[in-house]
Amino acid sequence: MLPVVALVGRPNVGKSTLFNTLTGTQDAIVADVPGVTRDRQYGYGRLGPVPYVVIDTGGLVEKPSGMDALMRIQTERAVAEADRIVFIGDAREGVTPQDHVFARELRKAGKPVLLAVNKAEGIDVAIAGADFYSLGLGDPWGISAKRGAGCEKLMTSVLEGFEAVPAAEPEEDGSIRLAIIGRPNVGKSTLLNRLLGEERVIASDTPGTTRDSILVPFRRDDRDFLLIDTAGVRRRAKVEDELELASVAATLQAIDYAHVVVVVVDAHDAIGVQDASVLGIALQRGRALIIAVNKWDNIEIEQREEIRRQLDLKLDFVPYAPVYFVSALHGTAVGDLMGAVIRAYEGAMRQMPTPQLTRALEAAIVRNAPPIARGRRIKLRYAHQGGRNPPRIVVHGSQAGNVPEAYKRYLANQFREQFDLYATPVAVEFRSDTNPFLRDKPAEKRGTKTFNVARRERRIKKTRQKRDA
Repeated sequence: MLPVVALVGRPNVGKSTLFNTLTGTQDAIVADVPGVTRDRQYGYGRLGPVPYVVIDTGGLVEKPSGMDALMRIQTERAVAEADRIVFIGDAREGVTPQDHVFARELRKAGKPVLLAVNKAEGIDVAIAGADFYSLGLGDPWGISAKRGAGCEKLMTSVLEGFEAVPAAEPEEDGSIRLAIIGRPNVGKSTLLNRLLGEERVIASDTPGTTRDSILVPFRRDDRDFLLIDTAGVRRRAKVEDELELASVAATLQAIDYAHVVVVVVDAHDAIGVQDASVLGIALQRGRALIIAVNKWDNIEIEQREEIRRQLDLKLDFVPYAPVYFVSALHGTAVGDLMGAVIRAYEGAMRQMPTPQLTRALEAAIVRNAPPIARGRRIKLRYAHQGGRNPPRIVVHGSQAGNVPEAYKRYLANQFREQFDLYATPVAVEFRSDTNPFLRDKPAEKRGTKTFNVARRERRIKKTRQKRDA
């Protein structure tokens, strides 16, 4: 098991900045606004003598209530999970009464705690850390999380006693990466908590509760998953503040990182432009798509048919995306949804041998031959796989560049059906065969006026030679 290190402290002391420095990523959103981080954010530490897991937490406040109380619970769980705790203070603000309160609580936790004094750039370390001895947490480490100064030495001390263990990064361990996306307040975090069986992330009726993309590994039905809870995505015209723009950017990165995307919509709200926009984002990234209509258990029977009709009308541009009607709060049909996720992942990552693809292409042509383009027959000869996630199929033939869009969709549907590419977009590329008579000619001269004149002169010369003979 990798050692676990939790970063804790008051709001706006640089916990998320240090998290990004230790992981070598920009996974945690950083802003000069207190309270940006709310849920526990996990990452793989790269700065230090051995691999480890690092947890970013929300800022600690005295007498928390409302959202602060929920954040406090998340921080307490991070402390309980951690092998080591890094308590972060602010060198420019000095020691505060809140720091003393939290230091006493951390000492009671019975976990090794190291003190990091952040924002110490340009300040004498001895002077910056002098007041922090009063916290009773040992020698303070002066660091600059933003510049990385002193961070490696800090982690060498934090990880003392741990032996190096190969890090099992998410992209290397075969996990199914599942991103849950949708408009704000449709129940994404509630669905994630239902899948995990615990209150892993904060779920609230307040839109915009989730800001970071939260990565949570878990195991279900003998399969490993990496769940990605994301911030609600709205149309750009509705996104005003810089913090929300950063949240949306993190959501887009999560979609690009995922194998399968579950788009959550609210059954109580009319299916509108924003839902189609969110779905279009995942479609552009070529990810396997599943639509989860949430809060279905409280819908009247007579309203359900109208909701289904709206889905058919407004989301018809992704006909291959299956629709599941679920209740994240009560767990209705959530098991069926996860079965669909596994099937979609297997389709997105499927290996398709060239002989089988070619036979499928030939069968599709027999059922429906390519049309004539510019007075010439399109001849498609064979196909091979060009990539996965999404499945990419390359078709070779003559006049392949003139295949109309309707026939491209037809072939994509045929391949999807033949190879069970469930819930998955299929990218079909067409490549025209090279004229065999031109293979020995310099490519830059083919089709030029000089080349055509020379070819005509050779023909005339051969004709004269035959006549003279």
